[in-house]
Amino acid sequence: MRIKFLLLAVLISGAHMKAQETQRLTLEEAVNLALAKSDASKIADAKVNSTESQLNVTKNLQYPDVDISGQYRYLTGADVKLKTQSSDSTGQGTAQPDVKNLFLGQANISMPIFSGFKLKNTIKAGKNQLRAAQYSAKNDKEQLAMQTIQDYLNLYKAAKTIELVQENLKSAQQRVKDFSNMEENGLLARNDLLKAKLQQATIEISLEEAKKNERILNYTLSVLLKLPENTIVETVNTDFGKTTGIISSEISRNDLQALEFQKEAAKDQIKVAKSNYYPSLALVGGYMALDLDNLVTVTNAMNIGVGVSYNLSNLFKTKSDVKLAKSKVQELEYTTNMTLDKIKVQVENAKQEYELSQKKFEVYTQSEEQATENYRIVKDKYDNGLIDTNDLLEADVQQLQAKIDLAYAKANITQKYYELLTAEGVLTDQFTQNNQ
Repeated sequence: MRIKFLLLAVLISGAHMKAQETQRLTLEEAVNLALAKSDASKIADAKVNSTESQLNVTKNLQYPDVDISGQYRYLTGADVKLKTQSSDSTGQGTAQPDVKNLFLGQANISMPIFSGFKLKNTIKAGKNQLRAAQYSAKNDKEQLAMQTIQDYLNLYKAAKTIELVQENLKSAQQRVKDFSNMEENGLLARNDLLKAKLQQATIEISLEEAKKNERILNYTLSVLLKLPENTIVETVNTDFGKTTGIISSEISRNDLQALEFQKEAAKDQIKVAKSNYYPSLALVGGYMALDLDNLVTVTNAMNIGVGVSYNLSNLFKTKSDVKLAKSKVQELEYTTNMTLDKIKVQVENAKQEYELSQKKFEVYTQSEEQATENYRIVKDKYDNGLIDTNDLLEADVQQLQAKIDLAYAKANITQKYYELLTAEGVLTDQFTQNNQ
């Protein structure tokens, strides 16, 4: 019975391991995957497609409207009198015809000729809206790429923390084992053994906390990249801390470009509003066929002409429409100026953060070397009975923290570098150039 239970446990464990697939991804691969498969990227593309479709709908207004219709009606007791009615040979009028069926077919065509350039400017506004949507989509993808980078680097930090804490836990476990032997032989006070066990327990709790954080971050990144739910993402850190790309001094923000085209579209809307001051002209034509049984048949009744329409109330309403359109242009101008100021602040802040991350890396590199050497010296003094257990354990904690700080600092250089590219608006361009 026990053998069957163990066999079942092994099979379940094997199935669980098989269900969890490990996928090794570089930072660049993760970003490209997010841009290709994430919902956020698809939504950005869908917005562009919707705007393009709306533009095509507007363009269709410049084509003629053709309307074809046909009718059949049954007439009951129709009283038909002809204004010009012939007489028979006796001088009496002809009998009233029995009219019961009416057949009517029509074809009408209307071609817009002039509407105060309303259609022309509406199409122009639609084109500018499309360009604005395209730049907005690029900006959304820039933010998506940056979010992916942050999630990826956070996952790397969590994995690195686990790695370092596990190494430290092995040292703590060995220390407890050594202290236990010394305590049994009367070479160590029990209080010192308890301190070592307490530190081991603290490290074990820290390890479990780090593993929990890694699972959450792994799940978050997997969902973003549309990977299978049980996928374990393995990060690659070969290029962390290396930023060989050229940092541009020019600002090329897509959100700023989107505002510029929105402003141009708003200017076009002013012209659209002003077009209501003018009448609308259209070329009209048609064809009609009529058959009223026992009375009249009409065929080839073609017609052509010009239609003119003008809404007199536009003389009063258009002024308000133009004023509204101008206020929207002014609002976009202020918004563009404010956005530009914010972008300048973001770029300057990103530059300072990037430079600070490089300085921190230098400091943490020295700190890690110093902490490692300090632990070696403290360990040597402890073995020679020159210092107590508290000093040894404190030096061990400092060494672990220094290693974690260094690993984080290395990843932070990469993060701050990409944040600077995002602030300048060239993040996705960087990855596009790498793929070429």
